Amino acid sequence: MLITFTSLVNNWYFTTMIKPVENTFLIADPFLKDQHFVRSVIYLCNHTAEGSIGFSLNKKFDRPLNQLINGLEDFEIPVYVGGPVETNTLHFLHQFPDLIPNSNVLSKEICWGGDFDIVKKLITENKLNLQKIKFFIGYSGWAKGQLEDELNEKSWLICEANKEIIFEQPPKDIWKESVKLLGPTFNEILNYPLDPQLN
Repeated sequence: MLITFTSLVNNWYFTTMIKPVENTFLIADPFLKDQHFVRSVIYLCNHTAEGSIGFSLNKKFDRPLNQLINGLEDFEIPVYVGGPVETNTLHFLHQFPDLIPNSNVLSKEICWGGDFDIVKKLITENKLNLQKIKFFIGYSGWAKGQLEDELNEKSWLICEANKEIIFEQPPKDIWKESVKLLGPTFNEILNYPLDPQLN
């Protein structure tokens, strides 16, 4: 099955020529063994010659936002593990460019960051739809050339991002629903075991 997957990916890369850019998903190879990224989907926020930044979408942090931030004690909002880099920092994706100043608009439907004091105020005043904002501890980062090396190793598949998957899908379904965005050619990998030797 591993050989089949490798052939499938080689053909897909050759025919689509998809490149990593902001507002794309990095979908983990079904057999990727890195403990931080097993069956993960990364939303890529920034990709330049100097490196890349994104957030893993489908692994919940063990504490909600009200246990991390003073002033939000009444709001048990889930937090996700964005990645293994700077795990003492908080980040967020959202759909409120007109409400949150200094938002980095990545698409007409997805923004990254902004004025967190305003976010806190809007939450406490019940002026944000909490289904349209997602918080992360840490982030996923790649140094210059590192992501390209991983792509050459076929560690990731790439597709255009989808706001429903970011904000609405349960974490357990995010990897499979993202694979479906690649098209029916990839349906066969949806049920691959984590260990190809079990197949």
